[in-house]
Amino acid sequence: MLIGQLAKRTGTSERLLRYYESVGLIASSRQANGYRDYDDAVEQTVRQIRALLAAGLSTSLIRQVLPCALADGSLRPCPGVLDKLRAQLSHLDQRADELTQARQTLQRAIAAAERAE
Repeated sequence: MLIGQLAKRTGTSERLLRYYESVGLIASSRQANGYRDYDDAVEQTVRQIRALLAAGLSTSLIRQVLPCALADGSLRPCPGVLDKLRAQLSHLDQRADELTQARQTLQRAIAAAERAE
């Protein structure tokens, strides 16, 4: 399938698809006219990439996770990958705690300002 078709099917811009290809997340062959030609399986891969990006993973970590991804969106155990995902989860938990604290500080500041009115 051509890049435009893949973009339409996945809701991903052609620019992003070219980026995913440049960092090794997806691959294409070239037609005689130079156009990219993607295998149908790439559609599912792009959906997995988008889900992993939404989960906060970097493209370099996604490149390590993709070989472990199954068609249903789950992961099979791969050496080292679970440790990296656990580390990412820990990082997200820490960031969530920081955001909660920042939110509480802001709420207190607003409440104090409203009482002073």
